[in-house]
Order: sequence, then C-alpha cells, then structure tokens
Amino acid sequence: MISEVDSALDALVRRDVLNGSRVDVEFEAPTKDWVSRRNAPTISMYLYDIREDLPRRQIVAEPRRDASTGHVTERRMPSRRFRLSYLVTAWTQRPEDEHRLLSGLLATFVRNEIIPRDLVTGPLATSPYPVILSVCLPPPQDRSLADVWSALGGELKPSLDLVATAPLDASWTFPVAAPVLSELSLGAGGPGIDAEPGPGGRDRGGRRGRGGPLGPGGEADQDEIIRGGRVGVAPQEADGEAAGSGSKGRGRGKVGTSAGTAESAETERDLAKTLERMGGGRIVRVRGISRPPR
Repeated sequence: MISEVDSALDALVRRDVLNGSRVDVEFEAPTKDWVSRRNAPTISMYLYDIREDLPRRQIVAEPRRDASTGHVTERRMPSRRFRLSYLVTAWTQRPEDEHRLLSGLLATFVRNEIIPRDLVTGPLATSPYPVILSVCLPPPQDRSLADVWSALGGELKPSLDLVATAPLDASWTFPVAAPVLSELSLGAGGPGIDAEPGPGGRDRGGRRGRGGPLGPGGEADQDEIIRGGRVGVAPQEADGEAAGSGSKGRGRGKVGTSAGTAESAETERDLAKTLERMGGGRIVRVRGISRPPR
C-alpha cells in the first residue's frame, strides 16, 4: 500500500506541478549527507510517520455476494485506513525557485483532495475507498515539524506537511451458512398417522402446500415443526391432573391440562388412552394443533 501511494504522488507531482521540467522527485530523508550529494533541483517527499486513522475504522463485516445468484458467499472485514505523513520540501540554488515549487505543490494538493483514480495502481485501484489528501493541517500535540528537522539533523526549512489517507485490505473473511432457497413445510405427526399440515408451507404464489423456491430477497416462514416420533400426552400426567380438586394449571409440553369438571377429566383420559395406543409421548410447543374440548 505504501509503495502504491508513493508512485501515485510521484505521478501527480510530475503531471500537475513539474509539467516536463527538469526537477527530480525523491523520497529520501533530507539529511545533511543527502543535501551535500544533491546536484539538481529536487522535490523531496519524505515519509516520516504512519498512523491508523481511528475515526474511520469500521468493525462491521461487509457481505460479499455472488455476481450470478446474488447470494451472500462470505463476510469480509472492511479495509483499515492509515495516515501517511510526508515532509515535502523543494531544493534549488535560489529560495525564489524553491518557493515557486512549493506554491505549485500546495495548489495541486488543494485542488486534488483525492488522488485521481487513473494514477493509482495495485490494490488501491480496486479498493472502494479513495486515497484522501490533506495538506498543511495543524500537527498533533505530540508531534511537530521542528522535532522532525531535529531528528534529521538539518536546519529548519520551508515545507509542506502532506497527509495521504490510504486503505489497507486486511483480507479477513468469515464463512456464511448456505442460503435458504425454499420455505419449510410444517406439520406434526406420529407413528401410524399422517402428518398434520401446519400453518406454514406457502409457495411463492401464496397457496398452501409444499414450499416453493425462494429468491435472494424472499423470506421463509419460521414456524415450528415436529415430524415423526411419538406425539401426545403421557397417560400418567392426564390421570394425575384429572384427580385434582378443580385447580387449573398450564405447563410446558402439556395439552389440555385443565381438570375443572368430571367431563373434562373423562375427555382427557379418553385422549390419553388413544394416544397411548398410538405410542404416546409429549407435545412440545407445536403450532396448529387445537386443544381437546372442555
């Protein structure tokens, strides 16, 4: 990512500032030794600081869809943005020429708040985030350009503080479950009896029956289902509650638990005997099955 930003800045300066003039563009540190070896007008763009742009960090994974089906195939963490700080200086024999170059650089960076897409290469060309340029902003409290010049061992010189905010793709991906392509056909049944259709199972036209295929934007019913197995009320529970003194109670997994009258108790015992012959069991939160008459 850093080398691509260097190349883009070099192309931008040569196209909009130099316009074919014989001025070198270098990214070396402007130390005393470098200055003594310089023998031509030069623009120095020294990268002296790299920090993450925390206010632009995103933590929500982005869905990636298949181009042909539109289904989500994976989720990818978004790119992280980093602030690349450059110390931009001009080096000539005359201060007037240096100021002229700095003026052209400042105007170019102000006009181009982002690096043009035709100048970026590599991952920056395919990233959805542009490279943002900001120039001559006040430095943070923990850093000053005077400290940078002191570290370089040179004398303070007119310069531009250029910050390029560039994305870096971390390539963190997460797998996703297979897409739901059809609605559920819901119902309840037991050994020796046909399954009872539940409230779900509509096709795309709204008709009841087996579920039809769903597109990427469709929604499947989320009703509950019991298919096969033993379904019913344990006989001992029905007999035990029938012997109650008229109290009412409702519990999880019970059907018709009210035993207020002798008639309802007899009905529940008949139901329990029928379900016992069917291989009785317990109903747990099944929709679409009515309670026995009371």
